[in-house]
Amino acid sequence: MAGSESFSGRENDEINSASGQRMHSQIPPIAPKHTALIVMHYQTDILELFPSVAPTLLANTRKLCDAARAKGVGVYFANLRFSPGYPEVSPLNKNGQGIKQLGLFVDDQPSPELGRQANEPLVIAHRASVFFGTDLEARLCAHGVDSLILVGIASTGVVLSSVAYASDADFRLYTVKDCCYDPDQVVHDHLFSTAFESRTTVLSLADALRLLA
Repeated sequence: MAGSESFSGRENDEINSASGQRMHSQIPPIAPKHTALIVMHYQTDILELFPSVAPTLLANTRKLCDAARAKGVGVYFANLRFSPGYPEVSPLNKNGQGIKQLGLFVDDQPSPELGRQANEPLVIAHRASVFFGTDLEARLCAHGVDSLILVGIASTGVVLSSVAYASDADFRLYTVKDCCYDPDQVVHDHLFSTAFESRTTVLSLADALRLLA
């Protein structure tokens, strides 16, 4: 009986290992010069809204940023920001009105814990998508970037809007679930198993670090 249990355990280990290898082999490899990591809405005002999860999110995303830098993958930051008085917010935009009521995103900065480098662009957006009304797509295309690793807060906001646009623009997309967050955990998980899964290669942080190794 003991021998049978031991054999069963080895079988399980072999099955799990083979499954992991198959999953890893299904992740499309990257060409660093043609890939960019887009860190979306990792800014001080937003992280302060979620103090219980901010340390973990920042630690995870710092690891991802450092791995991208070491691999030669460009890192871009995208912040939501408005002028005093919010002149960029339309009275017709329901989401914008909610943002205006918060009174945030006027003078905050990228989270310093991520160690943004002087050569890493900061894109300023006035809407949920980091592409709408910005020059981000033009910058990426000018540098021959065709693959994007996307992370951000929140999954139902900037990540959803930006994934939809980037997918329609024919970028090859990866999303790193451990570096994204939404206060609605149920919707967060559902997005990653549906809308994001159908448009991107969904990665754990461990998957992403192996991809960038």
